Amino acid sequence: MLIIYIFSIFDLAFRRHSTFQKLKMAKVKYYYDKETLSYLPVEVNRFAVLSNFILFLLAAIFFGVFTLFVLLNTDTLNTPKEIIQSREIENFELHYELLNKKLDQIEEVMANVEDRDNNLYRVYFEASPIPEEQRKMGFGGINRYKELEGYDNSKLIINTTKRLEILTKQVVVQSRSLEEIESLAKRKEELLGAMPSIQPIHKSDLKRMASGFGYRTDPFTKKRRFHQGMDFTAPSGTPIYASGDGIVGRADNRAAGYGKHIRIDHGFGYVSLYAHLSEYKVRRRQKVKRGDVIGYVGSTGRSVGPHLHYEIFKDGRRVNPLNYYSGNLTAEEFDIMLNLANQENQSMD
Repeated sequence: MLIIYIFSIFDLAFRRHSTFQKLKMAKVKYYYDKETLSYLPVEVNRFAVLSNFILFLLAAIFFGVFTLFVLLNTDTLNTPKEIIQSREIENFELHYELLNKKLDQIEEVMANVEDRDNNLYRVYFEASPIPEEQRKMGFGGINRYKELEGYDNSKLIINTTKRLEILTKQVVVQSRSLEEIESLAKRKEELLGAMPSIQPIHKSDLKRMASGFGYRTDPFTKKRRFHQGMDFTAPSGTPIYASGDGIVGRADNRAAGYGKHIRIDHGFGYVSLYAHLSEYKVRRRQKVKRGDVIGYVGSTGRSVGPHLHYEIFKDGRRVNPLNYYSGNLTAEEFDIMLNLANQENQSMD
């Protein structure tokens, strides 16, 4: 029995050795079966092999994509030059972002200036407002930024460039508007200086406003006729003042009914007339300022007593002088003057 058992062991060892040699040569996978005490070939499941291969392939692809993503978003694969360029681009984007914030602030200020220009300055100086279309004119239609397209930051560059150009256009238009306003302001100042705006006789020397503008009784014919100025009674020799800046157009007694009289051309279509003077203090073509003494009260010409007959012309037409006393009358004094001027009484000439 012992001999048979030893023989069996040697036989099994030999078989294992042979099987191992076959495994090495055939490259076939085997497994050891404890029941039969032998190596049996592993049965290959092709579906399982294919599934494992596909899973391996997918895992490899995922790992490769992930690795590529990580590498592309880090400086690992970049050269020093590319790293510098990347930082310059980041710096460039930051500068553009700050620039756009500044543009936001400037646009807000410009909108406020334009609003004040249209609704305050131009209204005050009687100029037409500038439409929004005119302020931003020239930025529609053709593609003005074609050469800026095709870059990674094209949208940012085009948007910023467009905002700068529109803002530049607005600044140019606003600058011209302010130049116009300045010119209108100077002309307005000249107009305010030239426009007749004070009483020609100082209120301390004034006895009374004898007759106003409109229909009055003629002192000579006793008939109702249109009185084309205002009569101020005052003692002979009372100073008469120019009611606005201008140039003396006439200083003579050659006009029927006016006696010695003076006419001052104030410009802007305004002319003032001072009649029935006792004497002149100015001569023809002489420049005068508002408040200058130009003559003295008298009763020359068609007159019934010492007084000043005062007229104002606007664009060749006589207008009511009562509307041009804003310079030296208070509101209460103007109301008194208005009540007196509206009384239909007898004129002095």
